[in-house]
Amino acid sequence: MSTKERYLNPFTDFGFKKLFGTEVNKDLLIHFLNAVLPDNVEISELTYLKTEHLGHSALDRKVVYDLYCESPDGEKFIVELQKARQKFFKERTIFYSTFPIQEQAQQGDWDFELKAVYSVSILNFLIDDNSYATKQQKRIEKAPVKSVAKLIDVETKEVFYDKLTYVQIYIPLFDKAEEELETIEDKWFYVIQNLQRFQNRPVALQERIFDKVFATAEIAMFDKQERMAYEDSLKYYRDIKNVIDTAEEKGIAKGRKEGKEEGKKEKEIEIIKNGLSEGLDLTVLSKITNLSLEEVKEIVNSLEK
Repeated sequence: MSTKERYLNPFTDFGFKKLFGTEVNKDLLIHFLNAVLPDNVEISELTYLKTEHLGHSALDRKVVYDLYCESPDGEKFIVELQKARQKFFKERTIFYSTFPIQEQAQQGDWDFELKAVYSVSILNFLIDDNSYATKQQKRIEKAPVKSVAKLIDVETKEVFYDKLTYVQIYIPLFDKAEEELETIEDKWFYVIQNLQRFQNRPVALQERIFDKVFATAEIAMFDKQERMAYEDSLKYYRDIKNVIDTAEEKGIAKGRKEGKEEGKKEKEIEIIKNGLSEGLDLTVLSKITNLSLEEVKEIVNSLEK
């Protein structure tokens, strides 16, 4: 870990859970969600729920959320941090949101009334294309940093169902400087994007809630066990980022020469090659490439020949 870093990287698993996933820092999560969710949502209290969920049969996939919470009136909140692009990310998000819906089923007579479900995804990539050129183009076009989606009637454009909300935050598209920060939402995006780069607390972040953010994030205040856990988490984050960034560069270049599908395949191979060199196991490589474990094994076997 670089000695120049004063504050933790919130895109690490440890950093994200340290800031938002502990009972003592629940007020940070509540404040953040109130800043990014629609104006009609006001959270005063949350309860952390178990993050692992199993389907109804042994064949159903297991789901593990980063954070899963419930308000006193039964509304559910899924909060996910995604550090690397995933194939079928939207489908994955929708699949995850079905579990809080199914959990509300009641035995016996039930009128099917449901509590609201909110899915909040903080993304360190763009869903459609993670290339530098696309990021730059979307910045030029002023593509929104935050997307809010609901089920709508395609004819009238009116909301068909108001109790299912997907919020996606594209951190790479946030390009405001400190002096341009206007809202609390802006300030949260600025913190998440730049926290690990700060040496001192920016003047613009004077709200009391950020007192706690910076106190929590200061690496020098970690005990020995926390420091070791953070260093492991940071190494894992950097390994994956290096693997994917390298594969992006080679895959994009290959794609220009040989077509999109060939470039995509080349990128997957590069991710696996670089991941193996970094010591990542096959299960991790399966997750970050969105290939099945068998497909990863086939590529590994072909590389060994």
